[in-house]
Amino acid sequence: MRILSGDLSKMFIVKGLEKILADKEVKRSHLAQLRKACETALEDIQEELKHEATEKSTGSTSAALPLPRNYSANVINAEKHYLPFELACQCSVPRVVVIALDCLQKLIAYGHLSGTSLDPHNPQRRLIDRVVATICACFTGTPTEESVQLQIIKALLTVVTSQHVEIHEGTLLLAVRTCYNIYLASKNLINQTTAKATLTQMLNVIFMRMENQAIEEETTFSNPENPVEPADVLKREAKLEALEIVSFIVDDIVATAVNDASTEKEIEGDNQSEGGQSNGGPTPSIVSVCSSSLPRVPSQDSVDTIGGTSSSGGDLEPIGTSNSFSHVLQKDAYLVFRSLCRLAMKPLPDGIPDPKSHELRSKLLSLQLLLSVVQNAGPVFREHPVFLSVVRQCLCVALSRDGASSVTEVAELSLALFLALLNNFKAQLKKQIEVFFREIFLNILENPGSTFDHHWLVMQALTRICADAQSVVDLYVNYDCDLSAANIFERLVNVLSKIAQGRHVVDLRTTPVQEKALRIKGLECLVTILKCMVEWSRELYINPNAQSNIDAEKVKENHTEENEGHGYINGTLTTPKQFEAIKQQKEIWEQGIVMFNRKPRRGLQYLQSQKLLGEEAVDVARFLVTEERLDKTVVGDFLGEPDKFNKEVMYAYVDLLDFNEKDFVSALRHFLEGFRLPGEAQKIDRLMEKFAARYCECNSSLRLFASADAPYVLAYSIIMLTTDLHSPQVKNKMTKEQFIKNNRGINDSKDLPEEYLSQIYDEIAGNEIKMKAHSSSALGNKVSKPGAANEKKRRLLWNMEMEALSSTARQLMESVSHVHSPFTSATHSEHVRPMFKVAWTPFLASFSVGLQDCDDLEVSTLCLDGIRCAIRIACIFHMALERDAFIQALARFTLLTANSPITEIKTKNIDTIKTLITVAHTDGNYLGHSWLDILKCISQLELAQLIGTGVRPQFITGTPTSPTGANLAGNNLNLNLGAMNLNLNLPGISSSGSNLHLSDLPSVSINSLEPSVKESIGETISQSVVVAVDRIFTGSTRLDGNAIVDFVRALCQISLEELAHTTQPRMFSLQKIVEISYYNMGRIRLQWSRIWEVLGDHFNKVGTSSNENIAFFAVDSLRQLAMKFIEKGELANFRFQKDFLRPFEHIMKRNRSPTIRDMVVRCVTQMVHSQSDNIKSGWKNIFCVFLLAASDNDEAIVELAFQTINKVVTELYVTNMSAMIDSFQDCVKCLSEFACNPLYPDTNMEAIRLIRLCGRHVADQPALFRDGGAQLADEMVNSQLTSAVTNLGLIPEEERLWVRGWFPILFELSCIIGRCKLDVRTRALTVLFEMAKQYGSTFRSHWWKDLFKVIFRIFNQSKLPDQLSEKSDWLTTTCNHALYAMVDVITQYFDLIGSLLMDDFIAQLLWCVTQENEQLARSGVNCLENLVISNGPKLGDDSWLRICGCVDKIFHLTLPDALLTWSPHSAPAESDNGVKDTQRLFNGLLVQCQVQLELIHTIDNIVFFPSTTRKEDADLLASAKSISASQRDLDLGTASSFSVFLRFFCNFEFCDQGMFQFMSTEHLLLMVDCLAKSHNFARQFNTNSTQRNVLWKAGFRGPVRPNLLKQETQSLACAMRILFRLYHDEGRQNEWTMVADKLTHLGKDALEYYVTLETESHRDAWSPLMLLFLWKINQLSDEKFKTHISWWHQLLCELVSFELKPELRSLLRKIFLKVGQVFRVIAAAP
Repeated sequence: MRILSGDLSKMFIVKGLEKILADKEVKRSHLAQLRKACETALEDIQEELKHEATEKSTGSTSAALPLPRNYSANVINAEKHYLPFELACQCSVPRVVVIALDCLQKLIAYGHLSGTSLDPHNPQRRLIDRVVATICACFTGTPTEESVQLQIIKALLTVVTSQHVEIHEGTLLLAVRTCYNIYLASKNLINQTTAKATLTQMLNVIFMRMENQAIEEETTFSNPENPVEPADVLKREAKLEALEIVSFIVDDIVATAVNDASTEKEIEGDNQSEGGQSNGGPTPSIVSVCSSSLPRVPSQDSVDTIGGTSSSGGDLEPIGTSNSFSHVLQKDAYLVFRSLCRLAMKPLPDGIPDPKSHELRSKLLSLQLLLSVVQNAGPVFREHPVFLSVVRQCLCVALSRDGASSVTEVAELSLALFLALLNNFKAQLKKQIEVFFREIFLNILENPGSTFDHHWLVMQALTRICADAQSVVDLYVNYDCDLSAANIFERLVNVLSKIAQGRHVVDLRTTPVQEKALRIKGLECLVTILKCMVEWSRELYINPNAQSNIDAEKVKENHTEENEGHGYINGTLTTPKQFEAIKQQKEIWEQGIVMFNRKPRRGLQYLQSQKLLGEEAVDVARFLVTEERLDKTVVGDFLGEPDKFNKEVMYAYVDLLDFNEKDFVSALRHFLEGFRLPGEAQKIDRLMEKFAARYCECNSSLRLFASADAPYVLAYSIIMLTTDLHSPQVKNKMTKEQFIKNNRGINDSKDLPEEYLSQIYDEIAGNEIKMKAHSSSALGNKVSKPGAANEKKRRLLWNMEMEALSSTARQLMESVSHVHSPFTSATHSEHVRPMFKVAWTPFLASFSVGLQDCDDLEVSTLCLDGIRCAIRIACIFHMALERDAFIQALARFTLLTANSPITEIKTKNIDTIKTLITVAHTDGNYLGHSWLDILKCISQLELAQLIGTGVRPQFITGTPTSPTGANLAGNNLNLNLGAMNLNLNLPGISSSGSNLHLSDLPSVSINSLEPSVKESIGETISQSVVVAVDRIFTGSTRLDGNAIVDFVRALCQISLEELAHTTQPRMFSLQKIVEISYYNMGRIRLQWSRIWEVLGDHFNKVGTSSNENIAFFAVDSLRQLAMKFIEKGELANFRFQKDFLRPFEHIMKRNRSPTIRDMVVRCVTQMVHSQSDNIKSGWKNIFCVFLLAASDNDEAIVELAFQTINKVVTELYVTNMSAMIDSFQDCVKCLSEFACNPLYPDTNMEAIRLIRLCGRHVADQPALFRDGGAQLADEMVNSQLTSAVTNLGLIPEEERLWVRGWFPILFELSCIIGRCKLDVRTRALTVLFEMAKQYGSTFRSHWWKDLFKVIFRIFNQSKLPDQLSEKSDWLTTTCNHALYAMVDVITQYFDLIGSLLMDDFIAQLLWCVTQENEQLARSGVNCLENLVISNGPKLGDDSWLRICGCVDKIFHLTLPDALLTWSPHSAPAESDNGVKDTQRLFNGLLVQCQVQLELIHTIDNIVFFPSTTRKEDADLLASAKSISASQRDLDLGTASSFSVFLRFFCNFEFCDQGMFQFMSTEHLLLMVDCLAKSHNFARQFNTNSTQRNVLWKAGFRGPVRPNLLKQETQSLACAMRILFRLYHDEGRQNEWTMVADKLTHLGKDALEYYVTLETESHRDAWSPLMLLFLWKINQLSDEKFKTHISWWHQLLCELVSFELKPELRSLLRKIFLKVGQVFRVIAAAP
């Protein structure tokens, strides 16, 4: 103690001693020692002052408080004067005690008394320990003076918080315990409050010093050379420095306590009323509390041997505690914390505790102090294993008991403590948290007998838990996704859902206000959970209003990649997908367990089928041992079954139990705690038998039992004893003697020790054998019924239930107190998806019921917030089913559907509408097909807005009938949501039809509605709603590529429903479609193409509507969009315009309304006139529209379309051909259609002219067609080029001119020829061949082949008219014209195409000559003649061979064989059809006869040139007549006449201009053979008089008998000419022999036939032939004549017998003369 140099009277130490001496009580004798000690101390102080004054002549003095000494001598002096204060504290005078305590407090506070020296009376401890003990001893219980109590508190707070004094372990605990006891014992509210605040402050200092010391140590370790004090250490040290001013702290505490006390006068009065107790000693109850509250801790020397046990008998001292602390401050904190936990674990007395009882107040204070410690826990406290062990073994066990306490205050503090633990220790308390949730939180909420206060406390705690996203997700990940844990999250949501729906609190004695508060709190929790889930998954959410749709898709991809993270569960690195897999596996396990509890075998089979459980008995046994969720009764019955497999399982089950070193009763308890014994004796017998065997096996060294029979009987006996002693139904309980007697002789006829049996009896009597404690989730089935007789009884039952719940929870908590399970701290957004999948049905049920049943604004707001969050989650994770369910529910509660009553619209419905609009605006990218429900509501909202504006009914269109959708039809919202089946009847919906619906709006007036309804409907037209709806459509530009397609598709569907109304369709959605098309036209082409695929299809449907107004609007809207789209232009080789304009084509094709078709044509015409420069691929659609218009019957449509295409061909093709090159084929096809419209002949001709002009464009600009994009002509179906190119996929550049230019023109001309009337097709045919002739020089050879394939289509049998007259006209005109034109073209370009097309052309000729049209057949033959004559010199041998073969085929095909075989019997029956068939046959035969005759002439003309033969025959006849007339002169041998005759023949022989010289002998002989066949057929027919008569009678060839005389004679004449010509040709001498042979036989045959002719007419017909033959014989040289005449002479002689014509006689005479001359019978003529 420092000696001051100032006035000693002012020194507080001297004053204190003087005050003590001045007190009158000190003067009494029993305080003489105190008085003497004070006087001695004063004398010593005065001596010290004098001595110091003499040593120091000068010195600084101060009136301030004395400063502590800085040297040891001063300290020793200060401690030397401690004895008076100790004696003063030990006296019984309160005033003296207060003075002494105050002086000690100041000495300690200012550092004058540190107490570091040893106690002189007890060297085993320090002086400060003696000082603290002295201060604490001043408190003697309740009689202690209030001022003394307050001064003790001040002194102890100073000791604990001072930096100059250190107390630890036992001394620290003593100080804390004294303040604790003062709080309990004091009747003064101020002292109580001060003590409580002091304890809080002490604990803060104790734990803060521990944390600071760890930080300092860590800092020093990390930087030992230059330690830097951390900022948080400085802050905490600053706080400690502030604590040195103890007086201010205490004054603040006291002032606060006074203020608190002034507000609790009633409590103060109660405390004062109890102050009438005696002051002569401590109250027994308080002494007991004080003595047991905080046990004394040994001194420093014995601290290593500390050990203690809790009141429950469990070992609460962590193993190795004394060696686990790195500093004594940690030991201090541990001791204080453990002591508080033990106080909290003390049970309350049975019954309802008195609020003022020391037990309850002690528990409340301990919980409050623990809450303060846990809430402010630092790193050391949170991580040190010893503290964690105390938390698990003490605090959690205490909370498990107190959390279900019937005392509200205790439960509230316990819940608060649990929240603090959850916040700071959840990673270390996984199992404990599960027990607390499962056994306390959820059971209280699920118990209908719970009080409102308990419900409310739990709900408040859950509100705080649910507000932390990390905690919510951690609950799911660590429990619902853990195979060994309960589904905490799922069960929590289900319970909250029931509370929010009001389904759980119906039976409680709660007021309506309380019930509503609970429902709101439940809704708040659910909404908070959803908000946490939204917050947790915010990284995956893409706000369409925050970025462009392209960036959104990129961000979505990035999030998908980033969320493939990892986490830990059960020590294994796992991904969110693995968590989900574990959850799915857990669901399978739970399903199997449920099935097992119903039917064990079925449950086992299910689990085995899922590969989760083995099929061996040991696998099943292990499952029964480890799985606690199994029904114990079912397990017992299953194990007791006599089946072989059940026995094997039972044996394996018992073998898995370990009974080593366990006494018999403990082993039996362990055996029976896993199942409930079955009721059958046989089952019990099997179980006990195996138990006894297993026990003996595990304890073979135990000599107690002689065999297994003894434990078997004893086990039975113990079970019977348990039932006897603890069953309430047994009146006469078994005594110990009876039990011992019953078990005599069971040990191999010997007795077990009586002491042993006596111990068993006592143990069973005191502790019944029960099954192991398990989850009390089933307690709800055993709670008291709300309808108890009275409130007191119900309260009593509730307390009993809570006590049972607490007991179960405590047992479970103790069982897991030593268990540490790994805890996963969730970090991945993907966890939310399975969480929501598990819980979405109760969420939906809660919010739906809330919106349906309650009109309260707060409830509806919470429900709407919850639905909005749920939709957000479902959208983020693309959960279509869940998203649709919430959106449909939301849409239903808008009351905007067709069946909703308009008179029921309320404020909550308007808020629902706004929420729905908000969802559409914020979550549009994720809505998918849910857009349909949203846009349907918006569509109906427009009707409500019209009513709200007061529009007259006649101006409001109707609504379509309700669609046939299950989710929109009917008045009920029926949802089968997993385990929950909701049937939500919407309010106000009546089937009577008395309510007004939106479909009735056309007949509703705003003035006829109620004011509230009018106000609600008026809200729909508010600025906020209108703008929000408009933002949905204007904001569509920010939707991503997939979302905009879904949006458009839904809008189109709604539009169709609006337009489906038969009388009053609406076009609201159709107008919005046009708007969003404008808004989104700026998207990238890939997205726009997908959008337009939907929009285009919609315009197709709307544009073909039977309602002209709708179709007109659609076409006009389409026109505006098309104009805007075309303005943007298009790059080469793209086809966006083509896709965009396709609806025009579809509407034109499907809509037959002249008005709409005219509108389409005008729209397209406007595009051509205004946007021709920007149109690229759209030209195809334009020409398709004109193509459809070309076949229209309306002149105005046809004229307008043709004018436009005329402009295209005449003007645009000149200036902009390059941009239109791809549509050139379509243009030509369109012109072809104009040419084929039979109603407008002038247009037909003009169209052909334009086609010809197109050919000129092709010829003038061939480079454009070669360089353009490669595409195929659709019409080239049969072209080789097409097939080849199709295989290649591209058209070669050199072929593009043909494929894209010439071929379409020529093909369409052929189509015109095939479709139009005579004048048009003739014109088209002319143009076709003129173009072929004009531009054919540029054609490639294979182009010609394609061209002729097109031309040959003209002759296509299937395309010819069906009617006979039309077909005949077609064949006579068009085909005939085409044949000659083909010959002209082939002749013109024969060098190029002759050999290429010869076979095709010959084949076509064959087709022509085989037709039943005489003109065509003859033309075919004539064309063959012309072709050969025109190109004969150019023909090669192969060509001649093909031509000769053609002639042979024609002869063969056209032989009228039926003439020889036809008979009336073979003809069809005589009917109209039969007559027609016969006549058709006869006509065909006539044509064949004509073809045969024509072909003979053709051969003759080819070989000898046309008209040569006729001229020869005429000259021959004239010469023959001349010879006959001058026969006399010839007979006289007049040389002049004969010389003339010879000169005629010589001149004729050398005037040959035919193809004879170009034909080989082989070819000519082939012709001769053909002619011979024809001749033979004709001769056969002519000689068959019977057949000719038959044909004549049948009407063949009219009134004259049919004959083939011309064919007979002319064919033979032609053959003879050829043979004689060959025989005279000097160049063919090598073939003369063969020719001579043929000539001989042919002549002989002819003469033989001639002499057999019977009729004069027949012989007359043969006269020219015989004249020619005789003439040719005379021409032969003498040598040749001599060779052949021998064959003919006899027959020639026969001719003399006939009356021949003079010409023949003269020639015959000439021959005979020549015979005489040649054979020298007569002299040769001079």
